[in-house]
Amino acid sequence: MRHRILGQTGLRVSELGLGGYFLSNLGSNFDDCKRAVHRAIDRGVNYIDTAPAYANSEEVVGRIIQDIRVPLIVSTKLGGRPSPFDPRDKTQLKESVHESLRLLGREVIDILLVHEPDRPRQYDWWTDPKNVVGPVLEVLDEMKKAGVIRFTGIGGTTSTEMGHFVRSGKFDVVLTAFNYSTLYREATREILPAALEKKMGIILGSPLQQGAFAVRYDEVVRHKPAWLARERQEQFLALYKLLDEIGMPIAELSLRFAISNPEVHVVLNGAKNEEQMENSLDAVEKGPLPADLLRRVDAIAAMMPNRPFEEPMCLPFDRPYYGPGGANGG
Repeated sequence: MRHRILGQTGLRVSELGLGGYFLSNLGSNFDDCKRAVHRAIDRGVNYIDTAPAYANSEEVVGRIIQDIRVPLIVSTKLGGRPSPFDPRDKTQLKESVHESLRLLGREVIDILLVHEPDRPRQYDWWTDPKNVVGPVLEVLDEMKKAGVIRFTGIGGTTSTEMGHFVRSGKFDVVLTAFNYSTLYREATREILPAALEKKMGIILGSPLQQGAFAVRYDEVVRHKPAWLARERQEQFLALYKLLDEIGMPIAELSLRFAISNPEVHVVLNGAKNEEQMENSLDAVEKGPLPADLLRRVDAIAAMMPNRPFEEPMCLPFDRPYYGPGGANGG
């Protein structure tokens, strides 16, 4: 496993990290999660990201790593706990940090991120969004000075808004999700350039777009569901054609694409079990994509540089989108 230095933090992190969303009852049972984590660590992964908003992920991760003796870098977040959650209540925020420490079984949190700073209707963190001011920054500063946390960051899913918070220079690390992957490049416009300028650590979440680039959905794409734009359909078909030509699984291409960017320090993988973890590790072990293949992938991405307004963030290739249980269901 190759390692990179996480911006100005000086932390030496594995280029593949573990995303904790599915290391919870959202993904699999405890034993499957444990085997996946142990396999990753055995092969050199040293970074795990979790959050209070990921169901019982902090508890699961804490139980798994309690007996692991190799050094690990663990990040978690502020947001969503307790319920109801007030993002401007400093007492609540401090209690959440201490609950994270308890669940994770650690004395210090390596990186504490503000979760979804870019979505005010979800968490209204800021008293002054323009100047990025809010009680959460006071809490982060206090806990950093007290040695409870080592570094601070932000984790979100937009591109323009996240770029604004990155440019504030008030954080050590940025975790950007759903906007830098094989066919999605929104993060290259503001987030990545701003983070590089500030010498921040860059963590990439959801390089497989929660499954859209983990397996192929040839039949679904060919029949074009109503939510799938014609240009996106043509783009996916072009990608599938390329994969057939080079004989490479889509997940391998996607993960190797993500690690091909030297500006990204950690790529998070949301494996649900040991087999998925093993496949991801094998893919990353092959290294970045060759330059000529990167150019071909870039050309396919350029077929649709902007997302349609109505496109779902997580493409529902494998589940109903309309009707009961779907995004537009009753």
